[in-house]
Amino acid sequence: MTVLAERPSLWTGPRLRTTIGIGALAFLFAFEALAVATVMPQVAEDLDGLTWYAAAFAAPLASSVVAYALAGRWIDRQGTRPAIASGVLVFCVGLVIAGLAPDMPVLMFGRLVQGFGAGACGVAIYVVVAQVYDETLRPAAFAVLSAAWVVPALVGPVLAAAIADLLGWRWIFLGVPLMALPAWWLIRDAPGEPTDSASVVRRDTVWWALLAALGVLVVSLAGQRNIAGWPAMIGIGCAVVLLSGPRLLPPGTWIARRGMPSAILTRGLLFGAYCVAETYVPLLLRLDRGLSLSQAGVVLTGAAVLWFGGSWTAARTVRLGDLRVWLGAVVCAAGVAGFASVALGPVPTAVPMASWAVAGFGIGLLFPTISNLTLELAPSGAEGEASAALQLDDALVVAFGLALSSVVFAGFADTAPSGAATALILGAGGLAACSVVPALRLR
Repeated sequence: MTVLAERPSLWTGPRLRTTIGIGALAFLFAFEALAVATVMPQVAEDLDGLTWYAAAFAAPLASSVVAYALAGRWIDRQGTRPAIASGVLVFCVGLVIAGLAPDMPVLMFGRLVQGFGAGACGVAIYVVVAQVYDETLRPAAFAVLSAAWVVPALVGPVLAAAIADLLGWRWIFLGVPLMALPAWWLIRDAPGEPTDSASVVRRDTVWWALLAALGVLVVSLAGQRNIAGWPAMIGIGCAVVLLSGPRLLPPGTWIARRGMPSAILTRGLLFGAYCVAETYVPLLLRLDRGLSLSQAGVVLTGAAVLWFGGSWTAARTVRLGDLRVWLGAVVCAAGVAGFASVALGPVPTAVPMASWAVAGFGIGLLFPTISNLTLELAPSGAEGEASAALQLDDALVVAFGLALSSVVFAGFADTAPSGAATALILGAGGLAACSVVPALRLR
């Protein structure tokens, strides 16, 4: 009698708790991100800081760049458990600071602290996926991470709006840490052993990361236009980012060298475009269409659900190979640009809402595909560095994009905020289209 071998699964044996753990931690970050994105228009209004709007999103990403630079080799040397425990703690401290902030600069500081913790956890989760699941299961594992956004997407924006109305937006920040302990408890024992005992964190890497983060912050702060010599400061900040950024990534990443560098760049460009545009989605829906926080949150919900749909499709169309990347880039670019129709009065609100959902599907199709490809191309034992590079590029491109967008938006926040936000979304659509170029150089 022939005995059929048991098909490997994410949900059996020792993998079960790990799968639940990474999903729970991803859920925590997803809920926070969607909730804050929903209420940020109200936060900026209450703290009289609309010009700081985009900078508040850039801050946590800037600090996560430093976390990624430190975490990759640290995890390869010490394993994932210390990074996860420390990351969750720092993440929660930052949220408390933001929740108690009396003004936007203090909220920015809290967001900086929060971003550092989230960055360390993000690298650790990717390494757990690389070590626990073989190549046949990794696409499904990345789909689980995407799925962890579905429930927060369904309830997060609406719940965040309800909490803001009943208790105030501060409880969005102060309430998230209450979910942190159960999430950490589930993943605290996840396999994630050291892979390279000789690996050390190079000081030059840390310094370049600090410089890149500082450059982003200088651009964001100077963009408020209330500092003498702010144009020169913006130029200096941009130069610092462009000088230090490439030194944090595999050689040739920002010039689309064939192979892993192009894979990293492709995801960074598309993710950067999506995140910059998403920042202004709730704001434009309120300014141009008069929607409430809850109604605007529904749009974010739709895109997050379709993101999972794209990830699910990617996991089940492996035979399409790199075509999934090209399709994802084109679909996402079209969806982002299509949302700009929100500024056209005669266009029904359903059109920009549907366009944003299409953008979510496109990036969902590309994201896990590129993630899996990067781990495949990483040298054995260096999954931590590869994962850190992938996420570091994401964070740096998004942070730099948001910082530059904050310069533009701050100049028109008092006179034409809607027009400025619409122009920035169109620019983000163009950036998304540019991701097709490195997508042709993956192999």
